[in-house]
Amino acid sequence: MTALDRAALARSGVDSAAAPVRIVHIGLGAFHRAHQAWYTEQVDAAREWGIAAFTGRSPKAADELAAQDGLYALLTQHADHDEVEVIRAISEAHDGADVAALRRIVAASATAVVTLTITEAGYPTDAAAWSDDVAAIAAGREPRGAIARLVTALDARRRAAAGPIAVVPCDNLPENGPLARAAVLGIAEQLDAGLAGWIDAHVAFASTSIDRITPRTTADDVDAVRALTGWDDRSPVVTEPFRDWVIQGDFPAGRPAWEAAGARFVDDLEPWEQRKLWLLNGAHTLLANAGPARGHETVAEAIADPGLRRAVDALWDEAERHLPFELDVPAYRSALVERFENARIRHRLAQIAQDSLQKLRVRVAPVALAELAAGRTPEGAASAIGAWAGRVAAGLGEPDRGEADLAAARAASDPVRALVAAVDPRLADDERFLAAARAAAHTTATKEP
Repeated sequence: MTALDRAALARSGVDSAAAPVRIVHIGLGAFHRAHQAWYTEQVDAAREWGIAAFTGRSPKAADELAAQDGLYALLTQHADHDEVEVIRAISEAHDGADVAALRRIVAASATAVVTLTITEAGYPTDAAAWSDDVAAIAAGREPRGAIARLVTALDARRRAAAGPIAVVPCDNLPENGPLARAAVLGIAEQLDAGLAGWIDAHVAFASTSIDRITPRTTADDVDAVRALTGWDDRSPVVTEPFRDWVIQGDFPAGRPAWEAAGARFVDDLEPWEQRKLWLLNGAHTLLANAGPARGHETVAEAIADPGLRRAVDALWDEAERHLPFELDVPAYRSALVERFENARIRHRLAQIAQDSLQKLRVRVAPVALAELAAGRTPEGAASAIGAWAGRVAAGLGEPDRGEADLAAARAASDPVRALVAAVDPRLADDERFLAAARAAAHTTATKEP
């Protein structure tokens, strides 16, 4: 087998030269490589928009990619066949702890865009959440949080007089652009009023809705890439055929023509964002928490379960009532079912269920509250939140960054009520909703098969 690197790719007749870095990505992982890097690969025929990608908590992905000169195979699994393409868009891969390299690259005048995939939990929302990072920076130490690292890099850009730049969060959060802006400015204001003022004037924060299912790569996937291509790729990525990217915002220093690969630039992102969060992500979280108690391990297995399919349809009915007609929700729902049923995409429920507390707050609670305000009991939303509450109360939940909140709720005299309140106190105060959530919790609060 041939090791995958730029020299080997060039010998196969493919232009393998690394493009000059103009994009920085923070949060290097499989999703970024299946989504933003894929879009950039498709539209950058002139090889002008290389990505310098930094990992989040572990250097592993950077080490693997650096050994392959940033190259990797993207395995797209259709229902009846596979496709493989080598992605060249990542020119450099760095350990996220190398903040000096992040500062240097963001400070370069050629850098025009910073994209983020740091998970929903990666955006601090108040001063207490970022106090340790602020103290570290003030003491001359490197911060640990991704947003704080970005702030130090933007400070380096300011000092280099390198001009404006765009920051593009690509995590599943409503209004992720304003949220990233608030976090960045919140940290900057505690460090230096001048820095905060420069960021306010020179940094644009775009908002995005992103969509492409990207399960964890398995040893079988590595073998499949090797068999199809002859490449010995230590870090391939698996994904589905579907992809979507909706963007609202300005890019003062330029950007790739992502729209040529199907990205949509819109004036109002919110409806698109809600459609994706409430339908795709909401259903994923429901299946991830209700499926294990019924013996299911993957999304494809869970959506084939008639009882779970009814719960998903109920959640989707509730969400659809609060989405604009122009989004063609029925067609989107039909496409989602086809995507979920693709058994060749082994999207594991245990992976999706991680950090469910934060996910439920943005994916399901808004639908539940809208339905309650309309005088209806949202059985589908209650199924999602109740299934999770039952698992957590029984000690069966997946790892969650909200563990402090969860520990307190589990210790309460009425843990299901306390867990529902952790998602949103207004839901715990509604006896109709709470009763429906309790019923769902009961079905998942037993030992899983």
